[in-house]
Amino acid sequence: MNRRKSVFAESYNPDDDETDERTVYPKSNQQRASLGEALNDSILFKTLEFEQMEEVLDAMFEKKVYPGDYIIRQGDDADNFYVIQTGTYKVFVDDVFVKIYNGTGSFGELALMYNTPRQATVQAETAGTLWALDRKTFRRIILKSAVRRRNLFETLLDSVPMLESLKSSERMNLADALVTKYFNTGERIFEKGDRSNGMYFIEDGEVSIRVYTPDDGEIEIKRLGRGDYFGELSLITNKARAASAAVVKPCKLAYLDVETFERLLGPCREIMKRNIDQYENTLVEMFGGKDKITDIR
Repeated sequence: MNRRKSVFAESYNPDDDETDERTVYPKSNQQRASLGEALNDSILFKTLEFEQMEEVLDAMFEKKVYPGDYIIRQGDDADNFYVIQTGTYKVFVDDVFVKIYNGTGSFGELALMYNTPRQATVQAETAGTLWALDRKTFRRIILKSAVRRRNLFETLLDSVPMLESLKSSERMNLADALVTKYFNTGERIFEKGDRSNGMYFIEDGEVSIRVYTPDDGEIEIKRLGRGDYFGELSLITNKARAASAAVVKPCKLAYLDVETFERLLGPCREIMKRNIDQYENTLVEMFGGKDKITDIR
C-alpha cells in the first residue's frame, strides 16, 4: 500500500497571504446542500471548519459547458478547481485517454496545490454544469487551512516523548493523517476494556481519565486540557484500555489510529527502537516500573 502524500504545496506560507476579501455568488439552499455533499467526499474539504466551508460554498460559481468544450488543458496555468454537478467528462494525459467522470467527482486541485501547470486535459463529452472555485480563493482558504492544521498537528506530535525519534518527514506525514473528532460534555471517548486502537490530542476542551474503584465506583486520576494527549500506548501494545476517558468540556480532538500509523511508518515498535532508552525511561516514569506498563493514558 502506498504511503499517503502531503495534500498541499510545501512552498506555501499562510503568513504571506493576508487577503481576507470574500467572494459571494448567490445560490439556492438546494444548490448549497448538493454542493456541500459533493465537497464532503473530498479529503481537501473534510478538515475545514464550518465557517470555512460556508465561505467555500459562497465563493463557488456555476459554469455551463457543452460537448467538446475543454475545461482544462495539459500544460496550461491553473485557474480553477471544479466540482461536477452534471455531465460526462473525459481525462487525457499526453493525448491518451485515462479516465471518465460520469455526473460526479471533482478535478483541477493538484495544479493549484502544487503551483504547477495542468498535468492533464479534461474535455466535456456531454453538456453539463460545473461548480468552480477560483485559484485565489482556493489557496486562501484550502491551503491556508491545510498548512496551519499541519503546523498545529506537528506541534502536538512533538509533545509526545515516544515519538520524538521520528524523522521530520515522518512527523509531517503523521500530521497530515490526523483526523479531527468532536465530543460533547458527558460523552465517553472510550471505556475501560475497549480495544486500544489509537491515541488522541486535545485541540480544545477538557477530558477526565477515570478508573473504577473496588466498590464499583469511579475516580478521576487525571484531568487533561488543550495541548495534552492520551491513549498513546495503543501505538505499541494490543492491550485493552485500562481506564475510561470522559469529556468534561466540549472537545475537539485530533485522532491517530494505529493502523494509519503503521501503514505510514511501519510497525511502531521498530520506530521506537531508535530511541529505546528514552522510551523505557518514559514508561518507568509514568507507571513506576516496566512490570506495571499499561495503557491508562
